[in-house]
Amino acid sequence: MKGLIFSITTGQGHNQTAKVMAEELEKKGVECKYMDVYEYIHPRLSESLSKLYLMSTKNIPKMYGTGYRMMELREAGNSHVLPKLTNTLLAKKLLKLLRAEEPDFIICTHVFAALLVTYLRDHFNKKIHTIGIVTDFTIHPFWEDTCLDYYVTASELLGNQGVKKGIPAEKLKPFGIPIDPKFAAKRTREEAFRELGIPEKKTVLVMSGSMGFGNVADGIKELDKLPFDFQIVTICGNNKKLKEQIERLKLTKPAYHYGYVNNVDVFMDASDCIVTKPGGLTTSEALAKGLPMIMNNPVPGQEDRNVEFLLNAGAALKISETFSLSDAIYQLFLNEERLEILYRTIRFLGKPNSTKDLVEFVLGLE
Repeated sequence: MKGLIFSITTGQGHNQTAKVMAEELEKKGVECKYMDVYEYIHPRLSESLSKLYLMSTKNIPKMYGTGYRMMELREAGNSHVLPKLTNTLLAKKLLKLLRAEEPDFIICTHVFAALLVTYLRDHFNKKIHTIGIVTDFTIHPFWEDTCLDYYVTASELLGNQGVKKGIPAEKLKPFGIPIDPKFAAKRTREEAFRELGIPEKKTVLVMSGSMGFGNVADGIKELDKLPFDFQIVTICGNNKKLKEQIERLKLTKPAYHYGYVNNVDVFMDASDCIVTKPGGLTTSEALAKGLPMIMNNPVPGQEDRNVEFLLNAGAALKISETFSLSDAIYQLFLNEERLEILYRTIRFLGKPNSTKDLVEFVLGLE
């Protein structure tokens, strides 16, 4: 069996999903390649789109959110300029790849890649199974303009949304967003703390470059004033300046600050809750770990939709200008009934075996 997995770099979630799927399929003996399809067509195209996405979401987020909403409100089939250009100008080079590789299946982790594959469907030399993976807790604009065999969604609860967008219900496969299988493994808290080398006690995990309408330093100082005994663990990624800033804080509570780590799953096993931006992949990992989320600073557009989904499902809290991080933690630690509701909903929504289930589905295609 042979497959191609197409991603496009707008953030890293699409690429990470493609990478995980390729690795797990290869473990099952499938010859599999994954690539940024725009980079394959022309490196500058991929670089330009990636820079445009980062600039829009960081520097003009409100404008990005307005544009996203306009795309949501358009009528299906009423394609705008970018998808039309994608289909007509970029697909020819990709067709050469498909004819050379002759894959049995194609998986698309970005809607623009799915649009390309849709355009090329009638040009395949053989039957190729096509699968789209929707990488947020919503169905992004333009998925309704694609025509694939199957669509992998984050949850069964997105079924109605998919059907309203014109996707046949039998094509929707709610396996969950594929995540690294290590998030399916569950270690005890004792084991997690031992691996991390920090004391075992109530722990708030902070994974974000900002906290709502404030910043990480202010948020941590706010947490430090709460009348509960807990420790704070922050993961700053590659933001060295942020790590140095929060390390200079004088706190009364125990606090441990990390830069880039490759064992987020262990930190999640050791934590009582996580403060994070509501990206599709991080959200799926936290749900798989059964970890209550406090969401902050969503990117307008798809992350706003993740917030809506999780709040309406009763699976998370969200901080804002008028509901601070300390308010959220205060409620979470005092209201055991609310916490139990969160746990029940998270267990229902979590898809720890998302990647395994999708791999088995692909292997069963004829």
